[in-house]
Amino acid sequence: MRLRVEFTTEPFDLEEAPDHAVAAREVIQKAQLEAVDVGPFGNTAEGEADRVLSAVTALLRDSLEAGATRVTLQVNVIGQEAS
Repeated sequence: MRLRVEFTTEPFDLEEAPDHAVAAREVIQKAQLEAVDVGPFGNTAEGEADRVLSAVTALLRDSLEAGATRVTLQVNVIGQEAS
């Protein structure tokens, strides 16, 4: 199964990426996921379920430890026909 994760971390800082945003992005970049898109207001990545779920766990842990007060995420199954 393939999954797509979309996430943001808060609080926002438009001047400079906060430590929690950097931590979350580093997790995603190290996770060897595909279609990684990093932006100021949202980030996405895709991959096999095990890799995405492991990355989500690390993303939550690392970004909260780095000062995030909120992490918003959505995980979708992709590439499968609806039954």
